[in-house]
Amino acid sequence: MLEIENIQVFYGPIQALHGVSLKVEEGEIVTIIGSNGAGKTTTLRSITGLVRARSGQIKFCGKNIERRPEESIVAMGISMVPEGRRVFPALTVLENLEIGAYLRRSDREGIERDLKHVYEIFPRLEERKKQLGRTLSGGEQQMLAIARALMSRPKLLMLDEPSMGLAPLVVADIFAVVERLNKEGTTILLVEQNAKMALKIADRGYVLRTGEITKEASATDLLNDEAVRRAYLGEGVYASTVTAG
Repeated sequence: MLEIENIQVFYGPIQALHGVSLKVEEGEIVTIIGSNGAGKTTTLRSITGLVRARSGQIKFCGKNIERRPEESIVAMGISMVPEGRRVFPALTVLENLEIGAYLRRSDREGIERDLKHVYEIFPRLEERKKQLGRTLSGGEQQMLAIARALMSRPKLLMLDEPSMGLAPLVVADIFAVVERLNKEGTTILLVEQNAKMALKIADRGYVLRTGEITKEASATDLLNDEAVRRAYLGEGVYASTVTAG
């Protein structure tokens, strides 16, 4: 579904991505793990067109998209839930959701069906549909950000740090929703600092380090990789020593 080939991205004179290549097959959950500043968000932003790759190719369903306008990329079936949620604070929950469906705003019947669907996934949003975005809790804002992205009917849903700043129980609920969406047919590309939780639900994963892919493997293999466990899962020799002590 998605194929990135050797993209290089710069912020002014600073190179953020050094020839990143990855692919996502239809129906998969693929995760990108790495430290802060590794280039994970930049990778997602380059796919959506918010950041332009200086070189390389990005293909979605066989079509090059690296030079397409952002709204065209959304219309093709890619939607991103940004880091920090970015809900519109002065708009109601319902208005936020309707903005998610802006490119298909003439399809009122379809939008109503999709509203019912996201309310079924997130009942709390229906309870709060007249509340302003800024009045929601962090967990509710994350639910709204995901639901807003779903309103564009994405084939590929990209999530950037969905667990950030949330309580463990809320994080578990969010990840359960991600798994549900995947089972319903949505392909997922997930960037997540909680590497262990991400790898537990993913099919495959990539390790990104200082703008370069350093490892690609099945999620199970990455979970069992000693170097990955030490670097990103807080486990390994050091953790074992501390536990033993």
